[in-house]
Amino acid sequence: MADHQVNSTRRGFLTASAGAVAATALAAPPAIAQSNVTWQMQTHWPTGNWYYEEVFVKFCNRITEATNGELTIKPVPNDGLVRTGEVLDGVRRGLLESAFIYPAYWIGRIPVAGHLNGFIGTWDKHEEMAAFMYEMGALDIIREAYAEQGVYQAGPVSYAGLTLYSNRPLRTTADFAGWKVRSTGPAALVFSKMGATPVSIPGAELYQGLQTGVVDGAHWGSTSTGWGMNLQEVNKYIVRPDLLGHLNGEVLVSLERWNSIGTDLQATFNEIVRATSADASAHFLYRDMLYTNEFIEEMNGELSQLDEEALMNLHKYSLEVVDEYSEKDPKYCGRVGEMLHEFQKLRGIV
Repeated sequence: MADHQVNSTRRGFLTASAGAVAATALAAPPAIAQSNVTWQMQTHWPTGNWYYEEVFVKFCNRITEATNGELTIKPVPNDGLVRTGEVLDGVRRGLLESAFIYPAYWIGRIPVAGHLNGFIGTWDKHEEMAAFMYEMGALDIIREAYAEQGVYQAGPVSYAGLTLYSNRPLRTTADFAGWKVRSTGPAALVFSKMGATPVSIPGAELYQGLQTGVVDGAHWGSTSTGWGMNLQEVNKYIVRPDLLGHLNGEVLVSLERWNSIGTDLQATFNEIVRATSADASAHFLYRDMLYTNEFIEEMNGELSQLDEEALMNLHKYSLEVVDEYSEKDPKYCGRVGEMLHEFQKLRGIV
């Protein structure tokens, strides 16, 4: 991508928020402000996980409080109104108004959701992820793709890193050969290129799958989100470093409902999504450190360090997957993929 193209897409924080609102309307009729609106927001997280309350419910309450109840968000746990894999359709059809969920579920339908989710090795810090999404303008393109499905993409929410839990040490590329890993989305394609065998297992069956040897390892967000699924009880190793600095969730809203609430509420909603992502990043990171220490000192677990060659291969294969997505979906993935290559050059990674 030429320099003038990159520069023309960069935005400041307030410009991004306002521009996103305008772009997402997509020539819809002027929004009609409504007072005391209530939305149900479903997540893929079960109520037993510590972050259900500390991240998801807090996010819902934050919007309700910031709007003085003009927009009240009611939290709904996984499978509460519709099955997790059907949430996108549920939002589109109005069975629920919104969702706080995981982009990998719809990559087959919206391939560019993979870029929102995050590709292995593409950013290490929350600021890098936010710069790519908001400053370079990747989120604007992603929003176009979601809008075609009748859904407003409010933006990413960081779940901190992509951490591998494993029942065997992973240090070299050769160690991935035959490794059965519970994986989803772009990461699963990268692991296949590394010689591993990705397996799709619902979250509710993950613990048993690790316990019985159906899989040899798994990723479920960061160290602390995996901890919430009790992965530390059925894995001997945590692999270092995290393969992605920030694996993203997302916030979805029915486009019809979004266009009905007025620009003031829209701006508040968008700003809280961004603030929640930054807060969640710090929250998960701190928990990651606490749980890693507990894993080593109290559970006799071990850290398994990937060598430089393995990390280079993971990054190389990840960019190959990016290019494969671009070929299949030039309208959206192609544009964001080109932007991502330019972003890696800006980070000093070729």
